[in-house]
Amino acid sequence: MDNKPDMGDLGAFLAVARAGGFREAARIGGVSASVLSDAVRRLETRLGVRLLNRTTRSVVPTEAGRGLLERLGPAFGEIDAALASVKDARDRPAGALKLNVPVSAARLVLPRIVPAFLASYPDIRLEIMTDENFVDILAAGCDAGIRYDERLEQDMIAVPIGPRLQRFASGASPAYLDAHGRPRHPRDLLAHVCIRGRFAGRAITPWEFERSGEMVRIDPPAALVVQAGGGSDLGVAAAIAGTGIVSLFEDWLRPHFESGALEPVLEPWWQSFSGPFLYYPGRRLVPAPLRAFIDFVKAMPGD
Repeated sequence: MDNKPDMGDLGAFLAVARAGGFREAARIGGVSASVLSDAVRRLETRLGVRLLNRTTRSVVPTEAGRGLLERLGPAFGEIDAALASVKDARDRPAGALKLNVPVSAARLVLPRIVPAFLASYPDIRLEIMTDENFVDILAAGCDAGIRYDERLEQDMIAVPIGPRLQRFASGASPAYLDAHGRPRHPRDLLAHVCIRGRFAGRAITPWEFERSGEMVRIDPPAALVVQAGGGSDLGVAAAIAGTGIVSLFEDWLRPHFESGALEPVLEPWWQSFSGPFLYYPGRRLVPAPLRAFIDFVKAMPGD
């Protein structure tokens, strides 16, 4: 027989000893006196010693019971404090939240979310890792990630985040277009100088255009190739300087269109695609900081 006392039985003894009787302890704890009596009896049997002297008028700890009571009080106090701390962490999320995101999301999606989120949850420390490769977020030490739908794993839960419809845009400086002409069809780009992007370890990504159901996929010549994400600002700067035509997220190029530094190229052909998703493992209990972020994202007005 296992003589290790049950925590519930220890708690029953503590409640009865503090209340000075089974009926009062039952009233305070919302349980029956018989349940408490059975628990104390089990505890005494396991320990092989009487802990409470019982009469019809009073319940008083024995010497052994007083010794146990003195040791159990602080121990159960620590347990109560620990449980209260866990409940407080649930009610007031605190701690670290680490997200793995592409540079495009860090630049175009998160700026309108992160400041407001941190203002709402000052006890959460948010860490953003930018990575264009699809990684195992758990192996990378992250709680969640942001990616586009075609790159999501099947065992992940996905929550829409940011604008739900985006476009790839192309543009060049007015000076470049004045000197080299303005393309009217995507195939005209084959005769132009272009600035291309490449994901690490992969081939240069072709450019795709679509209009009225017609899809055109081309591989124009590149005067400059930059790494997608991290090198994109260099590509934009080169386009503004007149090097050639660049293709990138519309929201990335939009400020330069508005300032006049870049002019839209082939805008009727810009291809649309769905917005990104926040994804995380399908666990039953989601960490409090991540749950707070998920709920915050869900509550934001849609785009």
